[in-house]
Parts: sequence; structure tokens; C-alpha cells
Amino acid sequence: MKLVIAQLNQKVGDLLGNRARILEAAKSAAAVGARLVITPELSICAYPPDDLLLRRAFVDACRAHTVALALEAPPEVAVVVGLPWQDAADGPLYNVAAVLRGGRIEAVYRKHELPNYAVFDEKRYFTPGTDPCVVTVEGVRVGLLICEDAWFPAATGKALAAGAELVAVLNGSPYATGHLAAREAACAARAQEARLPLVYVNQVGGQDDLVFDGQSFVMAASGEVCQRLPGFTEATAVVEIERLDGQAGGAGRVSPRPVSFNAPQGEVADVYSALVLAVRDYIGKNGFPGVLLGLSGGIDSALVLAIAVDALGPERVRAVMLPSKYNAAISLEDARWMAGEHRVRYDEIPIEPVYAAFEEALAPQFAGLAPDATEENLQSRIRGTMLMALSNKTGWLVLTTGNKSEMTTGYATLYGDMAGGFGVLKDCDKELVYELARWRNGFGRVIPERVITRAPSAELRHDQTDQDALPPYPVLDEIMTLYMKQNLSAAEIKARGLPPEDVDRVVRLLRINEYKRRQAPVGPRVTPRAFGRDWRYPITNGWRE
Repeated sequence: MKLVIAQLNQKVGDLLGNRARILEAAKSAAAVGARLVITPELSICAYPPDDLLLRRAFVDACRAHTVALALEAPPEVAVVVGLPWQDAADGPLYNVAAVLRGGRIEAVYRKHELPNYAVFDEKRYFTPGTDPCVVTVEGVRVGLLICEDAWFPAATGKALAAGAELVAVLNGSPYATGHLAAREAACAARAQEARLPLVYVNQVGGQDDLVFDGQSFVMAASGEVCQRLPGFTEATAVVEIERLDGQAGGAGRVSPRPVSFNAPQGEVADVYSALVLAVRDYIGKNGFPGVLLGLSGGIDSALVLAIAVDALGPERVRAVMLPSKYNAAISLEDARWMAGEHRVRYDEIPIEPVYAAFEEALAPQFAGLAPDATEENLQSRIRGTMLMALSNKTGWLVLTTGNKSEMTTGYATLYGDMAGGFGVLKDCDKELVYELARWRNGFGRVIPERVITRAPSAELRHDQTDQDALPPYPVLDEIMTLYMKQNLSAAEIKARGLPPEDVDRVVRLLRINEYKRRQAPVGPRVTPRAFGRDWRYPITNGWRE
């Protein structure tokens, strides 16, 4: 039997466009003799639709587009799509996989396991199903599962008991470091338990703060991955199931197709690809003509510039240097060099005259008060205002350049360097920023080496470095990872040998800066725990550990 994996980049709510892409995949499958097409979870509406699911008109429209797709698709091809589904107008809502064939909806599978952790809120919307769904395609009985179902044995066991010879899993599984290995381990356990081959089809693309990496795969009954689609790009692939009559394990073995095999790139490469895809889709799917960013000559804005150009091309990226008297000469030199290397539009707008006007206007109010962070933040806010003015005038979106280490500690200025529409590095700590910069330079140097090696500085006063206010970044990032990702207490972190004063300082800063993070722009999640959907702490909070 031939089947087609359709690893699609769908847009949430674009029902007509999503339907068109599924139809194209179905027609392509028919042209090569395939009789089964498997698309990702909720492929009709794309994942996650969030509170659109609370609107009856949206759910009804998904059903209507599915019916229309069934009539349009080649009648000889079984097309498996995902959509929200109600059996009756006032009935519960299910996350389903529907089999379209012969101009009708032939069968429906209701997802059993509803994830309700990390970025997932499926119990807010859906009711779990209980019954298996097995359909026959060219003599092979295919059992359907949806995403979380593959992480537990129950749903696979029910499919096997219903006669499944092959398991097909529809997925909307977002990217996070280390998650591909976890997916494959879970699916290997299901394949080995049931002694059945398994086809795993995942969504690809950026959706607000989530990035879906695709990396769909086919797994033999042994648990071995024998075919994998590329990561971070839309793709289709033909899979051949070779029947071995009488062999335990049902349909038999998967015939490997090396042309479709793509080995994982490695963690840093995958993160970079995720960030590029996130920028491309956020800008493209929301209709922005281009992006602009403040290019300071430092490592963070240098990396964001490289990502933006790789995502959109130089003609849709604009860099603006907003120097003050505190900017080192090499910062301007490096900013000019990087803009030239990337071939982007570059402008310099000195902020000193604007800053002087603010100082003069505020002088009576500040009389008798010593200079402090107020004057530093004022410079940052002038820059944010100028970038947002350019954004308003041109329609181009401002990319912010702050990283996760800064967002953890509040080392960022509200309405200043936090002003913008998309925080590219929001979930990348400082150490990862350096790794990404070095990795990108391996494909052609676009970031000067001294930008990577010099001490990072906000350049808001003379001889300033980040380490004047923060622990060394390797220490800060380790404390942040242990406290935020692993939920260790301050005492437990200190017991691991981290400097007690640094632990106390980072934990305190993390706690008191929740109000800043709540006002930060959306940005792509690339780790298992990011600020946003994963991290939901109250701003007004009197509890102390």
C-alpha cells in the first residue's frame, strides 16, 4: 500500500486556505497511486485554535469545509484530516480525525488523551473519546490516533484489539529542545507493544509563540525510524507498506525510502531553524511588509538581524542605529559592517538632541535628585519611541532583541527596548545566543568576532557592562534553568554549588519582574518552558519560599 504524509504549514482560522492545501496533497497522492493521505492534527483549522473553539460559528465552519473537501477530493483516496467536531448542536466538542472518501465523511475518531500541561489547554475545550477507529485501505487496516494518544498505551491497545495493522498518528506537536527524541521514544514504545508499524504526521510552521517543526516520521514495528521528513519546512512524502502475509505485526514492514530521510540537524541548528521559521510565519501570516530593529552593535541585535534576513531576505529588513554619547566607536563600526554584509537598509539617528530636550524639560522635576537608572531608561525609551514611530509610518513590525536571561531578571526597559511586536530571542538565554551566533557564522561570517567576545553592555552610561548588575551569564543561566525549568528551590540550587548570593539575587529578580514579562511582546517558544503559556505566576504575589 502507498500512503502520503502531508506535513503541512496551515494557518489558524484560514479554513479555505487550509482546505486548498489538503486538497492539493490529495490530488498529488492520487497522481502517484497512493490511496491514503494523512494530515496533521486539526489540519482543517490548524493547531491551536484556542478560544476560537468557543465560537459555535467557527466549529460549524470547520465542519462545512470538511464536507466540501470530501466532495472535492479524489474519491478513490482516503484523506484523514483533523477538526473540532460535535455530534449534536448542543453536544460535547471533540478533537477528531475524520476519514474522507468517496465524497463523504466515512469515519470519525475522537481523541482519547487530552493534554492539559505546559502550552496545552485541551480540557478547556474538548471531551475525550473512548472508542477506536480502524479503516481499511487497500486491504490494510489502519488505526487512527491523535498526538497525545501515542504517549500512553491505552488508545494503541484499543486500535490493535479492533484489528489495526498500521497505526497513523495525527499531531500538532510544538517544537522544544529535546522533544523530538521524546516523541520518537514514546512512539517506539507503542510500535513495539503492538508490534505494528507507525506513521507519525506533524504540523509545521509558526503560530504566534509556538513553532511546529514537522519532522514527521515512519517507524517500523521494531521501533526503528526508517523514514523521516525534513524539519521546519512543509513537505510531503510517499510511504510504502509491504504486506507480509502471516507475519506477526500485521501489515508487515515499511519499505524505507532514503530519498525522504533527513537526519536531525542538531540542537543549535534546530533552534536557529525554529527562530527563522517563527519570524517568517509571524510576518507572512499576519501580512506585515517587513521588519525593522534597533541595531546596537551588540550580540543580541546582531543575531536578530541575521535571523530576520535569513527569514525574510534583506529587502524586507531595516536596521536602525540610535547612538548616544555612551556608544563605543566599535559599536557603530560593527553595526555599519553588519548592515552592509547583510545588504539591508541602514540608518543612523542620534538620540542626543532628543535626550537633551527631555533632560531640560525634566530638570525642575529632578532638581536635587541624583542621576540613576531613570536617565538610563530614558535613553532606551527614546529609542523605543523612534522605532515605533518608524513602524507606524511604514507598517513594518519592530523586532525586539532582548533575550531570556534579561527577561528573567528584568534587565530590560518597559516601553524602551521591550517596545515592539515580536521578541525573537525571548526564549533564548544568553549562553544559547552565543551558541547560535557562532553556529550562524559557520555558514558565512555575518557577526564580527569581537561582537561575540566583547563584554556585553547596554551602553547607557560610561564603562557599563551587564555584569555590573547581574551575575556572570553562565551562572545566571544555570540558576534560571534549575529554578524555572526544573522547579528546584533556592536552597536546592545552592546545594548544587551555585553561589548563594547569586541564587538569591536571581530568584528575587525573577519574582519582582513578573509585571514586565506580562507586558513583553510575544516570541517563539524553543525550550520546554518559556515565559508565557508555560509560566503563569501572579504579579501580585505575597508568597515567599
